Amino acid sequence: MKPLPWSSSKIPVKFRIPTADNLIPIRLDIEIDGQRFRDAFTWNPSDPDSEVVVFAKRTVKDLKLPPGFVTQIAQSIQTQLAEFRSFEGQDMYTGEKIVPIKIDLRVNHTLIRDHFLWDLNNFESDPEEFARAFCRDMGLEDPEVGPAIAFSIREQLYEIAMQGVASVRETRINKKGRRGAEYIPPSKAGGTAVDLVKLFGSKSSVIRKRKEWDVYEPIVDIMSSEEVDILEATEERHAR
Repeated sequence: MKPLPWSSSKIPVKFRIPTADNLIPIRLDIEIDGQRFRDAFTWNPSDPDSEVVVFAKRTVKDLKLPPGFVTQIAQSIQTQLAEFRSFEGQDMYTGEKIVPIKIDLRVNHTLIRDHFLWDLNNFESDPEEFARAFCRDMGLEDPEVGPAIAFSIREQLYEIAMQGVASVRETRINKKGRRGAEYIPPSKAGGTAVDLVKLFGSKSSVIRKRKEWDVYEPIVDIMSSEEVDILEATEERHAR
């Protein structure tokens, strides 16, 4: 599939997450009788719905969770799939712009912080490939770090895509109310929208401007076991 052509910010496209694979980021956070299960992964919306229950049963079996988790896991996934499908076929704005993506994660003993710009019009972008390259460049060996970074990117792009749908709706409502209403970009993404061709002349999805390398320089820190224990205890207190 070829990348979509550069378009005017006022011309909408059909809703999809601006990546090569239109995968849905799914988060699970379920607690039953004091036992908590959390997970994050991507789901192909083209897969049959019957796969949801199969996945839930396999997860419960593999992790030896109580049987009651099957229904809760399946319901949570189905709810998030239904939300995604409610946007399918609707118009959204992308325009000639890039948006900031922020990574602030702890994966096991590894802390990762990074901030970069992502091209919304590159529908061939690959968060997983970016995450693999990031891990190679930073010398990260934990196999869970790359998927966590890719998931965080996909989650933010999904949110931006939903904002794009909301902006189309808002614009059309405004146009009905008064003639000549101007397109108002999403509050989070629109403020940083720039013309990629004029500023960078680049088709790359990830951009770090040279004059801002100090601002956008990634930070990686490997924590000791004691530091992880203290941080997890603090997170547990805040979660209560």
